[in-house]
Formats: sequence, C-alpha cells, structure tokens
Amino acid sequence: MFQWPKRGEGASSESEPFRDVGDLKGQVAVISGSTSGIGLALAKAVASRGGDVVLNGLGDPAEIERTRAGIEASCGVRVRYHAANMMRGDEVADMVAFGKHELGRVDILVNNAGIQHVEAVEKFPADKWEQIIAINLSSTFYATRAAIPIMKAQGRGRIVNIASAHGLVASPFKSAYVAAKHGVLGFTKTVALEVAQDNITCNAICPGFVETPIVEKQIADQARTRGMSKEQVLKDVILGSQPTKKFVTTDQLAGMFLYLVSDLGASANGASFSIDGGWTAQ
Repeated sequence: MFQWPKRGEGASSESEPFRDVGDLKGQVAVISGSTSGIGLALAKAVASRGGDVVLNGLGDPAEIERTRAGIEASCGVRVRYHAANMMRGDEVADMVAFGKHELGRVDILVNNAGIQHVEAVEKFPADKWEQIIAINLSSTFYATRAAIPIMKAQGRGRIVNIASAHGLVASPFKSAYVAAKHGVLGFTKTVALEVAQDNITCNAICPGFVETPIVEKQIADQARTRGMSKEQVLKDVILGSQPTKKFVTTDQLAGMFLYLVSDLGASANGASFSIDGGWTAQ
C-alpha cells in the first residue's frame, strides 16, 4: 500500500512529519444525505480511518439502524444518526449541534444531501423547484452557518460540499438542480474567503455521473421526458457526457475527499474538484 512520505523522505522540510492522509482518529464528521450513495461511501471512508460519524438521510428506520450499527461495529468508532429534514433550516442546524453534543466536536462537515427532478422549465412543478433549492442549496448554508463557530473554537475545520459537474455546466430539463449546484459553488468560494485565516477550508467536489439511487431514478425520468428507452438514455445521455463512458465510483470520490480533509489539503480552499471522466473538459 502506498505510504505518504514523512520528513526526510521527500516531504515538507517543516519540523513535523505529514500526518497520514487517511488518519482521522479523534475527528468527527457530520454528513448529510449519508444513508445511501455518495454520502454513505464517505461516511464509511471516515469510519474506516478512525473517525466518528453523524449519519443523516432518508430510508427505512430499521435499515438505517442496521447501517449505523454495522459501521460502528466493524470500524470500532462511534456512529450516530440524526433525522434532520433538509428542507428545514432549524433541523439542519440542530444536526450539526447534535454532532458536537453527542461526539464532542465537529471537524468535518459534508454537505451532500440532494434530490433531482427532470422536466422542461415550462412544465417544471413549482413545489419541486422549491424542494430542490432547499435541499441542494439552502441546507448547505444552514449546516455551514452552524458548523463554522464550532470549527473556529476548535482551531480547525474542513467543509466539503458535494456539488456536481452540473455546478460547472448545464444540461436540459434540470433547471432547478443546475441552478442549485451553481449556487453551491458560489457559496463554497465565499465561505472559503471568510474562513481562510481560521484554519478552516471549504471546497467542493464536482462528480460526474455516479451509479447511485438518484441516478437510477434519472434514467427512468430522462427516458420519459425524452421519449427514449432506458438503454438509450444510459448510453447516449447519462454516460454520453463522460468521455470515459464509465460511471465515477464512490471510491474515487472518497480518495479526493480524504485528501481535502487531511493536513495535506490545507491549502486547497475555495476550489472545485472535477471527478467526471473528462465531462467538463469538453
């Protein structure tokens, strides 16, 4: 396994050696939308490296509890669950406060919760617009606002916003999602500037298509909206955007995430990291 270098082995000349990029022991991560998909993968990445985690998200309560207990048992860390509704700012803020109260700190905040709806603008339901903006964008604001004072008091913090390739480019029939993700990137830059001297960083990861439940639903929605078969949508619409013609994997996202929350990522601030198989290079 690759080992990150220590002083005297091609690393920094500073007096302290690099901390292992994967060592999160003693840290606490609060991750929204983490009962499945990308969020769950990042939660497992934190736990497998010794960090404690607050899970959040939708799903069958019994299944969520099995997931929570399973991560806790297999990784030997503390894992809690908070059922905050991402459409309610007060509940989002309470989720962050819960992490501090239950686990003693909040070192890492991951704003990951998101939903999608595919429809032409003139037919786009107003309630879906409000829901997507609230969950994909406004919850990022409420969680970050609650986390920054905690991180400032600790003298360190890492905020990672899971945006999207759609934070950088647009696609038809996704007006609310594209607007929200563009907003997330602007918010990321602003927060990064505000906390730059507080040993807190704020960055965004912009994945291409990842094989998750939200993408699986999109395939059916796109087939309906475009009058295409699911197979055509997968080949020509979903993976058609990515030159590699492959889904991005959650392991690949976790690799970038672990860099950003480590000491090695301390100078990455206000940046958007594309992991999209070359989509936004076109």
